[in-house]
Amino acid sequence: MSLLAKGQQKKISIIPLGGLGEIGKNMTAFRYGEEIILVDAGLAFPDDEMLGIDLVIPNFSYLVENKDKVKAIFLTHGHEDHIGAMPYVMKELNCPVYGCPLTLGILSGRLRENGVSDQKCKAVKAGATVRAGSFRVEFIHVNHSIPDAVSLAIHTPVGTIVHTGDYKFDQTPVDGQPTDFARLAEIGDKGVLLLLADSTNIERPGFTPSEKNVGKTLDEQFRAAKNRIIVATFSSNVHRLQQVIDAAVMTRRKVAVIGRSMVNVVNIASEMGYLKIPKGVLIDIDETRNYSPRQIAIITTGSQGEPMSALTRMSNSEHKKVSIMPGDTVIISATPIPGNERGVGHTIDNLYKLGAEVVYGRERGIHVSGHASQEEIKMMHRLIRPKFFMPVHGEYRHLVLHKKLAMQLGMNKDNVVIAENGSVVDVTPNSIGISGHVTAGKTLIDGLGVGDVGNVVLRDRRQLSQDGILIVVVTIDHSNYSIAAGPDIVSRGFVYVRESEELMEGARDRVLSTLDKCRESHVTEWSSLKSAVRDSLGRYLFEKTRRRPMILPLIMEV
Repeated sequence: MSLLAKGQQKKISIIPLGGLGEIGKNMTAFRYGEEIILVDAGLAFPDDEMLGIDLVIPNFSYLVENKDKVKAIFLTHGHEDHIGAMPYVMKELNCPVYGCPLTLGILSGRLRENGVSDQKCKAVKAGATVRAGSFRVEFIHVNHSIPDAVSLAIHTPVGTIVHTGDYKFDQTPVDGQPTDFARLAEIGDKGVLLLLADSTNIERPGFTPSEKNVGKTLDEQFRAAKNRIIVATFSSNVHRLQQVIDAAVMTRRKVAVIGRSMVNVVNIASEMGYLKIPKGVLIDIDETRNYSPRQIAIITTGSQGEPMSALTRMSNSEHKKVSIMPGDTVIISATPIPGNERGVGHTIDNLYKLGAEVVYGRERGIHVSGHASQEEIKMMHRLIRPKFFMPVHGEYRHLVLHKKLAMQLGMNKDNVVIAENGSVVDVTPNSIGISGHVTAGKTLIDGLGVGDVGNVVLRDRRQLSQDGILIVVVTIDHSNYSIAAGPDIVSRGFVYVRESEELMEGARDRVLSTLDKCRESHVTEWSSLKSAVRDSLGRYLFEKTRRRPMILPLIMEV
């Protein structure tokens, strides 16, 4: 029975809830009639303005409101920007989750940390097809910086949609399994209604180098190092981890792993056979003292300069188990994500101060991207040959440049849609366009709080960080509204009180005069008194200091 009203043209709606106009927190819903499937549910890391925030996930209230319609969730690979929000999503949605074995292995670890069951997770392999309501979703193997990455061919009653996920065309992959070009071409030959393609590297000309190139550089660095080697990289880059281990084996070094996420991924990937570690090579960090520095390699987190990561704590001489020694070689096998440059630079400076030799930067050959560059993106378009196109995964400029590239390849500009998070993109066999919007945006994770920190709280945190706080404590006699005690003024982060006695005395006088005026005017509401004190004292402090501290009046009565 058709899910559509009689005479209504078939259409499918694509609803991106994250990943457009930004890097990270990728999440896209596909709706046909009363059925919804979801592709990916990732997180992003907070920027410098999000003081105290741990993680950022998409606002998926649209899915919660339509939870009975959500038939399944499909995951393209195991990176945090594609699965990091899953523990929060799975608490709200009761539907099966499909992904390749390593993807679900990494996800299961995240779910356990958050007290969420993984019983709904169902592992499938590339080449398999899963039915979810009116959707048939096919998993197609592609290369990325993590094994078990897939593109998805979503077969619907309206037509076939291809979602590339994150990909690159590596002709010499570390695991020997190149992208399934034949299947992509076959799907393209049969006709593709819509392509959603990764735009991350649209600004980079040419081809993305093979991951094996990094292996050659790592071999050279390991052979040249006279003492201990410390390699920092993304914990989920299993191919990179394999090449570090291979280089350590070749130079007869033992390998120790530190950093919670790194230890988890190494354990999961080795147990599942994705990481080949010869017996006796992996040792506990405490055992490294039993070997000379020349016999040791350490794999760690911290390639992005994260404040609490293992490498950053080493660079600050704060790590409990590892101290940087003169002669150590530290290899940062990653490039900074935009916004992390300052933290990475600070870490590198500190490592140099401690006497380490630091190897970093793309020009040193110790990192390659996991995303397709322009020529590979063109090849994906040529293989799929879609009728309509929607760029995804990127800042707004990336989406625009991807649209221009598609037009260079012959696509009509009216067949390409640049959407934003929350857009409802309707596709029929003959048209594509934005028909409306749903609620979308950021949900901030702070400790155990999910979404309880919003723009107002962030604004207060920024103000506290910039100008500090003044707390005014005064006790008022309820019988006649005279001042019984105070005002006492406490300053934190604004001025040093002992060196600003004249300013504080003036502030007390201003509070007293304000309260006297309120009493004379018969203003007795507590909220009105607080507002009057806040406004009057704020004007006084700005006149004297050109600063605007947060002012918090506390009025008590006797």
